[in-house]
Amino acid sequence: MKKVARFYKVSEENFVEAMKAEFPEYTEEDIKDMYDSLQLPKRATKGSAGYDFFAPFAFSLPAGSTIKIPTGIRVKIEDGWVLQLYPRSGLGFKYRLQLNNTVGIIDSDYYDSDNEGHIFARITNDSNEDKTLEIGAGAGFIQGIFMEYGITEDDEAEGVRNGGFGSTSR
Repeated sequence: MKKVARFYKVSEENFVEAMKAEFPEYTEEDIKDMYDSLQLPKRATKGSAGYDFFAPFAFSLPAGSTIKIPTGIRVKIEDGWVLQLYPRSGLGFKYRLQLNNTVGIIDSDYYDSDNEGHIFARITNDSNEDKTLEIGAGAGFIQGIFMEYGITEDDEAEGVRNGGFGSTSR
């Protein structure tokens, strides 16, 4: 296998700021404890394509509900590769768990953005059976797969990314 990337935590300050913005009910001390417990994504078996991302805190997601999770994770990727994010297969099957942007795309230049390339996941429990999704702190909830990509022969892109969602079309 070709090794093309490495996962890191974002800074503690970045994680605290993101968590306070999304979950003001947590104290700064709670958030720092979460940060200390963050696990870098990893594969479960040597044959796994996906790197499991782990929930930084426990949450319940009733059917029809959405939550935005700051993962506390960033990734440095070689040029010519992308990290694609998907719900973990079992959660998609049992709860119709979906990423709100269908597939998360983490480009190699996202790592150097002002937000440190912090990966967020906005997920929805789209269960039509009224099932509530329960995720424990440290449980896997999404997975990332590295994919190689190509560009056209006449490609002349020279833009520089600074941010996440929609930052290259502003």
